[in-house]
Amino acid sequence: MSPSRTVPAVPRVPPRSSPPSAPAPEAPGADAPLERRLADLLASVVQLDDVPVDADFFGDLGADSLVMAKFCARVRKQPGLPAVSMKDVYQHPTIAALAGALAPAEPVSVPVQDRLAEVLTAVLGGKQVPVDAHFFDDLGADSLVMAKFCARVRKQPDLPTVSMKDVYSHPTVSALAAALHDPTQQDRPQEPSPALASVPETPPPADARTWEYVACGVLQALVYLGYCLLAGGLAAVGYQWVFPDAGPGNHHWVGHGMSLWELYLRTAAFGAASFLLLCLLPVAGKWILLGRFRPQEIRIWSLAYFRFWLVKALMRTSPLALMTGSPLTPVYLRAMGARVGRNVTILTSHLPVCTDLLTIGDGTVIRKDVYANGYRAHGGVIQVGAVTLGRDVIVGEGSVLDIGTTMGDGAQLGHRSTLYTGQVVPAGERWHGSPGRRTDVDFGAVPAAPYRPWRRAVYGVSQLVATLAVGRIMMGLVIVLVVLAFPRVAALLEAHPYAFTDWVFYADAVAFAGVGVFGGTLLLLVVMTTVPRVLRLAVQPDTVYPLFGLRHAVERWIERLTNSPMLGTLFGDSSYVVNYVRALGYDQPQLQQTGSNLGTLFKHDNPFLSTIGSGTMIADGVSFMNTDYSATSFTVRRAEIGAHNFLGNFVLYPAGARTGNNCLLATKVMVPVDGPVRHDVGLLGSPAFEIPRSVLRDAPLEEHADPARFHRVLSAKNRHNLRTMALFLLVRWLNASLALVAALAALELSDRFGALALSASFVVMLLVGIAVPVGVEHVLTRSRPLQPQLCSIYHPYFRWHERYWKLQIQARRMTMLNGTPFKPLVWRLLGVRIGSRVFDDGCSIPERSLVTIGSRCTLNTGTNIQCHSQEDGMFKSDHNVVGDDVTLGVAALVHYGTTVEDGVVVATDSFVMKGTTLTRGSLWGGNPAMEARAATPTAAVTSLTVTSPVTPERRRS
Repeated sequence: MSPSRTVPAVPRVPPRSSPPSAPAPEAPGADAPLERRLADLLASVVQLDDVPVDADFFGDLGADSLVMAKFCARVRKQPGLPAVSMKDVYQHPTIAALAGALAPAEPVSVPVQDRLAEVLTAVLGGKQVPVDAHFFDDLGADSLVMAKFCARVRKQPDLPTVSMKDVYSHPTVSALAAALHDPTQQDRPQEPSPALASVPETPPPADARTWEYVACGVLQALVYLGYCLLAGGLAAVGYQWVFPDAGPGNHHWVGHGMSLWELYLRTAAFGAASFLLLCLLPVAGKWILLGRFRPQEIRIWSLAYFRFWLVKALMRTSPLALMTGSPLTPVYLRAMGARVGRNVTILTSHLPVCTDLLTIGDGTVIRKDVYANGYRAHGGVIQVGAVTLGRDVIVGEGSVLDIGTTMGDGAQLGHRSTLYTGQVVPAGERWHGSPGRRTDVDFGAVPAAPYRPWRRAVYGVSQLVATLAVGRIMMGLVIVLVVLAFPRVAALLEAHPYAFTDWVFYADAVAFAGVGVFGGTLLLLVVMTTVPRVLRLAVQPDTVYPLFGLRHAVERWIERLTNSPMLGTLFGDSSYVVNYVRALGYDQPQLQQTGSNLGTLFKHDNPFLSTIGSGTMIADGVSFMNTDYSATSFTVRRAEIGAHNFLGNFVLYPAGARTGNNCLLATKVMVPVDGPVRHDVGLLGSPAFEIPRSVLRDAPLEEHADPARFHRVLSAKNRHNLRTMALFLLVRWLNASLALVAALAALELSDRFGALALSASFVVMLLVGIAVPVGVEHVLTRSRPLQPQLCSIYHPYFRWHERYWKLQIQARRMTMLNGTPFKPLVWRLLGVRIGSRVFDDGCSIPERSLVTIGSRCTLNTGTNIQCHSQEDGMFKSDHNVVGDDVTLGVAALVHYGTTVEDGVVVATDSFVMKGTTLTRGSLWGGNPAMEARAATPTAAVTSLTVTSPVTPERRRS
């Protein structure tokens, strides 16, 4: 039987008009003077005659975060009263509890060891736990069970906080108690938390006025309409330019006597003009609408936010922003106001938005998938801050630089690492981890080549010419022209006025779309498996080549031609993915088929230098880091994963990684590149620390014990996967058919309505791109709703869940709605239980109906709320509940079975482990995430310097 449970209700803050309950009065306790003064102050704020000391601020009194922020401000103004923060209010939501926390009682005398054993016994639900029993080897616990244990310990006022790292480092009750120290004997020293230092005291949520919220949505909808009008106008102008004789009943350009060369020249001229327009539009828009970015806070949904969003949207659509790794990228950033030195290499596709606050010194290298946005969303506002990188800096792949961070000359930051606000890497130092800390590891081992400025110039010009002559723009235009040259298409449009009223029109459109989808898939597969095999001969491993030379161009082409998200989704999570990656060039010695060797999302720099060991299983999001860079050179090396490994989600696997056989690499782990080669262990966190490779409940699957049974269940999975792959292509065919019908109908109507008809077709395509995923979601979940599970990957439910993942990839067009009120509406249509006025700047939610999100939450770009995990052939899933007024930082990941209570802040690039309960008003940060120490002195808190702050008077609840 599959486990199932009820989703707990999201903690809600009642409206201010809710009548408070009337509990019976009690006699004052030992802290009556402090309680009475706090109660009197709160009564004056909530405008009541009296406040019972045991009345809950939110549940009984109907207060909200703004009311309690006013209460904290009044307390701070009273002499003789201790300071009260919003975190104190959330953690102690009654006057009695708050007074007790501010004036704590004497510590209890019960030893910590006994109390920890009691809590763990309650979690395991068995006999008394021996204090020397190993959590994993003897008791059979796993990380989910121990996460629940940590959550219960945090709720015990007489026990110190326990993190998952503490549990793994001290895996018995006696060792854990000794490490934590008995609070009756000795206090543990509190170390200032970078996460706490990066986030100021939790401010009142900056909730916009209703008219601002509505007006912002209307303006953003008009922007989308404007984009469609611009696209329709460009299409109409281009069509008339390329086909000057075109008109009603005259769509067949071959009949015009136009040569292919003339057609190419006209198409190239139009493509170049469009490219120039799309490059200049973001630059002009940024300087006209905003001028220069400066450190400030912008209230979300305000008019200032709309201008910020519009500039960001324009920047994201610039063709130059899409040419990652090009010498043209620094030129583009300089045009947008950034201070970028010479010889700078930027390989990330997440280009900074607040460019005026970005400083990059000479010779700096920013590698793939780095976030350095220059802004973050927090508590209902956009916080804008500087990112400063000195000369010869190296920023590792997949790292995140929060606002207000600095790296000195020659500094290095490792892969999968984070700098929090206020962190400074001194010149020449090497840091890694999340949050960053010092290390001796050298992340820039590629010898430099002589600097040749002409290389960058020639490479940039040739790249620009190639883009305009044979690039994606030209390829798209040529495909359209070839389609229009096909006699059947011309006959379709010229049959009679309003040909789309005939069923033959639709039948032919569907047929053409099918040819495009199925024929295009086959053609792409042929190109990907042949052309790169010829190109690989030009680049040899472990050889240093100059950057921006011919061999560098070849290596970039190999990377582009062998990474296809569509084909990865088609073949991933099935037995056929091993044949696909072998055709690409992967080495798979002594292949052991599991039916799920590799997920649907994976990428590499060079497939011919990527090795996956026998019996290894890899979840979604893996990236093989085959290429290393300096400012002037590059080299390619083999990235080799050992046998019988399991890799969790979003693992960046570098060449030269120090992991061998039988390793568990947890989600978002920083794979080590130094030290001894690890075998038979698990690795978790950034920087990584060792955990058990497996536990008792992760025993070998029953299906593998009997070869005949394994063959049967694998065959059943293969048959189901084949049907899923067919459905995947059918959904793509449906999308393409609807888009082609809209385009051909618009082309037919353009004879009468001109550019308006073409613009209308783009609107229809946008709506279809959203409606189809919503429809597919409802068809899938109505036939079989998502449920919490613990089952084998060969179980029928998991096969269906794989289908759910594969078909939902069609929803990528939703990224266009980031930062708008429409994104939460679409989430609601997809099954997410989501509150009002949620700000989503780019959150990913794979299992929609298992997620509950409260009101006024702030979800940053790259955030992931993931309700599943696959571990060594076992699939596990559970609900995730996010309360009101929660902020999830940039690239933060919340794992399954997690409850995030009201007012919680999860810092940038944090990994909240499965089963964790984040208590109300707390701050969490790190990988794995730990609660920031509340005892950090206020003076140690490094907050963002604001030139135009949002004052409490400007904030609204």
